[in-house]
Amino acid sequence: MPFLHPPKTREPLWKEWDYLAQKKGIHATIYSVNGDEYTGEWLNNKRHGKGTYKWKETNKVYDGDWKKGKRSGFGTLTHSDGKGGFTKEYSGGWKNDLRHGYGTEFYSDDKFYEGEWYAGKRSGWGRMYYEDGTIYEGEWYDDKRSGQGMLRLTNENRYEGSWKDDKKNGVGKFYYLDTGQVFEGVWKDDVPKCGVMKDFGRENAPEPTQYPIPEIKLADPEAVIADSEDQFLQDPE
Repeated sequence: MPFLHPPKTREPLWKEWDYLAQKKGIHATIYSVNGDEYTGEWLNNKRHGKGTYKWKETNKVYDGDWKKGKRSGFGTLTHSDGKGGFTKEYSGGWKNDLRHGYGTEFYSDDKFYEGEWYAGKRSGWGRMYYEDGTIYEGEWYDDKRSGQGMLRLTNENRYEGSWKDDKKNGVGKFYYLDTGQVFEGVWKDDVPKCGVMKDFGRENAPEPTQYPIPEIKLADPEAVIADSEDQFLQDPE
């Protein structure tokens, strides 16, 4: 008696064609109808792995990691400089097409940020270099300086303390190293509201004040300052 094999099951022809048409693995450059182009790896018809995407309208180029059709992992974003070359715009971590993790954003030749990102915004610890030469180093939240941080001016004077909504808010110290003084107190929206000014390194200051700051003659100056600071710290406005 002959041995009979069961008949082979066969998928519909359209399914075979669809499978063959799917983009997977490493492909040559794929062009979109709007002129954009992508060269790199695919998985299940989505950009996945290493690849380079060029936007025709903005002349920007992303080169790096992809996951399920979105920029995720490490990658670099550049744009045309109009002279045949490209200028780096951002280099670092990505997640779901947004800056995420640790990375550096270049706003101009003299202005850039290096630090942590969350969902496309500066959040966490970071250092910001401004065009006028000042540097902020500290905490960020929702793209604003928020938390503890230090702002260093070009003359080396600096503020160290609390920030909120991109401004000095809360307890902090401002060191006037050029004149040899320090202000310790409470700030509200970049304005010092109350505190104590003291001499600080006058003997080494490049331009010290003519006279030392006189001694406070109040019976209990610490209590007076503390009471005033508490009022500003508790004031919601």
